[in-house]
Amino acid sequence: MVNTLIYVVDDDANISKLIRMYLEQEGYEVRQYLRGDEALAAFRQQAPDLMLLDIMLPGIDGWEVCREVRKESRLPIIMLSAKEETFDKVKSLELGADDYITKPFDPREMIARIKAVLRRSSAPGSADESLRFPGLSVSLTSYEVIYDGRSVQMPPKELELLHFLALHQNQVFTREQLLEKVWGFDYFGDSRTVDVHIKRLREKLPDSERFGWALRTVWSVGYKFEIK
Repeated sequence: MVNTLIYVVDDDANISKLIRMYLEQEGYEVRQYLRGDEALAAFRQQAPDLMLLDIMLPGIDGWEVCREVRKESRLPIIMLSAKEETFDKVKSLELGADDYITKPFDPREMIARIKAVLRRSSAPGSADESLRFPGLSVSLTSYEVIYDGRSVQMPPKELELLHFLALHQNQVFTREQLLEKVWGFDYFGDSRTVDVHIKRLREKLPDSERFGWALRTVWSVGYKFEIK
């Protein structure tokens, strides 16, 4: 935790100050920003260890900040929002956010989620970070997917979900298990998040059966990466 820098990006000065107080009590270094464009400019000068990012911001919104950061960095991002709709949560995760906290929130839960995301981001990677199958290569080292000879652009969680399923080929996982394994045990997400990510993966990896593998739905159970 020593010298861990966290950006708090929220246009509500009172909430921002409250968050800062709790984080500093935990020993974190904190910088506050009220505008999305200011936070993005600061990130490009000095990247923090984690960013708490509100969605509704002046300048540019939190989604756009997340999108731009993800072009350059795997910096952990936790979205903050008063919106509870599944659409907003799914969009945030698709853009590459690591977690989503709905306001109002319990400060203890916020701290627990921050610690969990930081642990996951600093944990050593698997010895088998690059996977290869006919027509497919998935790398967690470079965050790159090659399908049928071409690079496929994917948000981080799509790639991580594909990698996890492919690493455990022919093993069936429930939606809840995938939320736990890919998004983290502390992610209190809607299981439909998994369905959306699987749908997008299938769209980006069409006609995969000709290579002898496929993302299969196991009805009433979940999903698996099936090798024939």
